[in-house]
Parts: sequence; structure tokens; C-alpha cells
Amino acid sequence: MGGITKRTTLEELAGHVSQALIDAGVNAVLSGGAVVSIYSKNEYESGDLDFISGAGLDRISVVMEGLGFTRKGRCFLHGETTYFVEFPPGPLAIGDELIKSDDVAEKKTKEGNIRLLTPTQCVMDRLAAYFHWGDLQSLDQAVMVAQRQKISLAKLEAWAKKEGMADKLAIFKERVKKK
Repeated sequence: MGGITKRTTLEELAGHVSQALIDAGVNAVLSGGAVVSIYSKNEYESGDLDFISGAGLDRISVVMEGLGFTRKGRCFLHGETTYFVEFPPGPLAIGDELIKSDDVAEKKTKEGNIRLLTPTQCVMDRLAAYFHWGDLQSLDQAVMVAQRQKISLAKLEAWAKKEGMADKLAIFKERVKKK
């Protein structure tokens, strides 16, 4: 496990940060565009890493400063990378559905283990932005992940129905078929 350098990829940085948080007993889950980057093999490239955690920022700051980051509000910057790490407020939820922290995925990397949304949760996360804000880029990202990863269509359909968005899910399903 080397240090953070200018050549550190987003996935490598996620491994460093996630493992340091795990080692410190901080429960945090990577969400958002960084998960899309990992699951889409960088077809979509995020510029930041969003970790959702119930831990306070003071506790998180100790871990992040130990990795060489400087705190700016809820964001952390590092002189060796253009990526920034953010800790949006919890709880971990997609639309109206709360996600239990032990119902997420773990990806092993040489830098450390990354706790992150599952591929299905990642698609749901992107679809939530499309459903509720009409964000077409998020729809495209959901399609990218669905075409590269195994997802549960049954879970997506049940979730979309609870969100009152079954009609918009049909658009997503059609786009996945076309590509």
C-alpha cells in the first residue's frame, strides 16, 4: 500500500481512504459518481469521492489528516491529487429507501478495501437523480453501470414502484436494451 501521489487513480484513492476509515472504526460508504466511475471502468469520470458516514467530521478529520488531507468544510483536499473527498450528511439513502451499512458491497484493492454501494444501489442512486430532478447525465450513468455490472432488475422495479416512478424506469430499461 503506497502513498497518495499525482498518479493515484480514483479507485486507488478510494481504497486508501476507505481502508483508513475502516482501520479507525469509522463506518463510511462510498456513493455517488465515484461508484459510477469504478463500476463503469471510468467511462464516466468523477472528480470527487463522496463517503456517507454517521461519524462526526471531527473524528473523520483525524483520519483524513493522517492521510495528508486538509479540511475545507465537509470536503478534504490533498496536494498530490486533483480529486477531493467529501462527506455529505447521512443517513445513507436512495430516494426514500434507507440503506443499511451492512447491505453494501466491499471491493478489495491493493490499497485497501472499499466499502461502496452495490451495482444495483449505484443504478438506483443515479436513477433517483433522473427521477426527481430530470438529470439525463445521471440516467446515462445508470445505463453505463447496468451494462457492465450484474444488477437486480426485480429490486430496481420494486424500488421504482415505491418511489412512484415505474414509468420512468421503463425509459431506463429501454436505453439499457439499445446499447
